[in-house]
This record gives sequence, C-alpha cells and structure tokens, in this order.
Amino acid sequence: MDKLKQRWGLKSNLEVILVFIVFSINGSFAAKIAGPLTHFIGLDYDTTNPWIFWPVRIVLVFLVYQTTLPIVGWCFGLYNFFWNFSKKTLSRIGFKRFFKEEVSEIKN
Repeated sequence: MDKLKQRWGLKSNLEVILVFIVFSINGSFAAKIAGPLTHFIGLDYDTTNPWIFWPVRIVLVFLVYQTTLPIVGWCFGLYNFFWNFSKKTLSRIGFKRFFKEEVSEIKN
C-alpha cells in the first residue's frame, strides 16, 4: 500500500481503497453503457461483422470510461486524482494538444 500511496500521491490507505472502488465501478459502468450505445449507432452483435463490431465497442468503452472516470471519482471525493489520471492517459495516446499546459503538471 505504501508504494501505491507514494506513486499516486495519496495520503491514506482509505484513499487507495477508494481508488480501487472507483476503478471497478467505472469499468463496470463503461462496459454496461457500451452495449446500448453500440445498438444506438446501429451495430448489433448478430448482424455486424465482428471485425467491425468489437473495435467499435472497445473504442466506445474507452471513451465512456475516460469521460465518466472523473465524475465517479468526484462522487468519492477524489476528483483531482481521477481528472489528472484521465488527462495523463489521454495525453499518452495522442491528445496532448487538448491539455498542453496541464499535462506538464501531471506526475509520471
């Protein structure tokens, strides 16, 4: 726990546990919401080629996850941690220009 607290800049074991809870709740939520979103855009598992369906679904899960992570983190009082986590994740995959000034402040 001490290594995680130090790496993530957390102050207590309770915050580490809350981080794990937020990750699990948000992951389940993103996976659950991706189903109706996939159906909404007209893709169905039974009628769509798997080479199209699964990449689209994975991208939707990722987008929902990154969008809702700070919101769920806010519900648990860890908004800043999860906002910085989302910015760091998005900047690593090429969205650096959206967070030009803020990304330099994020710990590695």
